[in-house]
Amino acid sequence: MRVVITRPQPASERTAAALAARGHDVWEVPLMRIEPIAADLSGSWSAVIITSANAPGAISRNSAFAALLKLPVYAVGRRSAEGAQQAGFTRVISAGGDVHDLVQLLRERRADASAPLLYLAGEDRAADLVVELTTHGIAAEIRVVYRAVTAPFPDELVAALEAGGDVQAVLHFSKRSAENYVAGARAAGVAEQALDVRHYCLSAQVAVPLAAVGAKRVMVAPRPEEAALIELVPLSPG
Repeated sequence: MRVVITRPQPASERTAAALAARGHDVWEVPLMRIEPIAADLSGSWSAVIITSANAPGAISRNSAFAALLKLPVYAVGRRSAEGAQQAGFTRVISAGGDVHDLVQLLRERRADASAPLLYLAGEDRAADLVVELTTHGIAAEIRVVYRAVTAPFPDELVAALEAGGDVQAVLHFSKRSAENYVAGARAAGVAEQALDVRHYCLSAQVAVPLAAVGAKRVMVAPRPEEAALIELVPLSPG
């Protein structure tokens, strides 16, 4: 099965390798790229919190980076935790789930912190984590450190969809990427063909933009984790 991955690099490379190991013909077609945003990260913080693997790398050239590396990092899941470790953080704790799991973890460990938490966030966020933490009496401040910039459908993808059968499935890792896929297909004039493939989504929320425009073959991972999404894609008979 030829599978298209639309997530930004370098995350798409890891996903491509995992799918290739399962016997699939994988095509990396990033419909977004990650751009760092300059932010003032100075201050006194008790810990760093992240909900995306994109956040740690986005601050690598920030003047406060060396100081932040000394702090513990609370990550929403395994991949974001790995992103923090790759960036150089050594004290990384993963909630192993979604934002609600992260809030619960912080309630258990950080309610008595003497300084606020620093939330390194993207420009587009699915939940207002700081507000939720505040309702539980946990002080936190948000700093937006990266944005996802939309890229159009490349000509090669348009041609493959028009040919019919050249693409059998698409993986979607975020609601934003699914929205970009739908919008890009419309702009390229291949909306019908783009929807008429199998769509594997990281969560029910990710699947919403596809279901809203009539995509029929939409499957959702049982857990919002990359491994669960990859396992959802059937093994290649080859």
